Amino acid sequence: MRKTFCSFLKMFVSAGALLSASSALAQTSTDIRPPLTTPDGHDIYAGDDDDFEEDHLTIGVGGMYQPKYLGARGYEFQPILALDWKSGNLFANFEDGLGVMAIDDDTFSVGAGIVPIFDGYDRKDVPNGFNKVDVGAGVRGFASVRQAGFEATAGVTQIFVGSTKGVLADFSIAYDIEVNDRLFISPSVGVTWANAKHTNRFYGVSAQQSADSGLPEFRPGAGFLDAEAQVFLQYRLTDHLGLGVGGGVSTLLDNAKDSPIVSKRTAPTGTAFLTYTF
Repeated sequence: MRKTFCSFLKMFVSAGALLSASSALAQTSTDIRPPLTTPDGHDIYAGDDDDFEEDHLTIGVGGMYQPKYLGARGYEFQPILALDWKSGNLFANFEDGLGVMAIDDDTFSVGAGIVPIFDGYDRKDVPNGFNKVDVGAGVRGFASVRQAGFEATAGVTQIFVGSTKGVLADFSIAYDIEVNDRLFISPSVGVTWANAKHTNRFYGVSAQQSADSGLPEFRPGAGFLDAEAQVFLQYRLTDHLGLGVGGGVSTLLDNAKDSPIVSKRTAPTGTAFLTYTF
């Protein structure tokens, strides 16, 4: 994994999501893989050392303001935790999970891992308490290409325990901007597709659920689930400490946006965090 600022968001997760499935946006929160590098590949924590394969361990803490799930009316503040570890071809972070890289250089990364699935909600968070979606785990395969400061990433996740047991496919593009030797900015855009099992179980209302809750029956089927745009800034305080802030907006797409559990199709988020790289 090349440790660019475009990769900055992958190490964070809502701490509350570790205890419950109430945070639908926990998986899409922040995305860091420090030590950070400049767009030309030089590690900003290591002077002129341009080793893309450097092993590292980064931890962090922060907070995020977000909807209880994408489409919910209510918002909440969540503490967030961070972990990013790399040793040889092995890695661990909250987006790609715990896994191994098959290819990893300054241009290409290809790998697979076991990932936590935090997207979900409790009965108290949805209209009439008709359903709940628990935390789960999935197998994710992904590939990234980096050129001229851009990083494009595509991934596919099969959920195999908990959650919806559906399939998710994601694609994103980010760009590294080095303002100076301490300040870095990374705007990004992304889109997620979901199969019918995932969308129906997360946003659908079955005939029995309709009869029990009074909500209209709804089967959204497969399609694009959501799109998002984000901007993150990080300031290097020392050779080990980094301070960051970020914000973004996500919107539901296709039939999911018409679900009876959706009150707000578009939702902003904001986050702030502090990281330490050993």
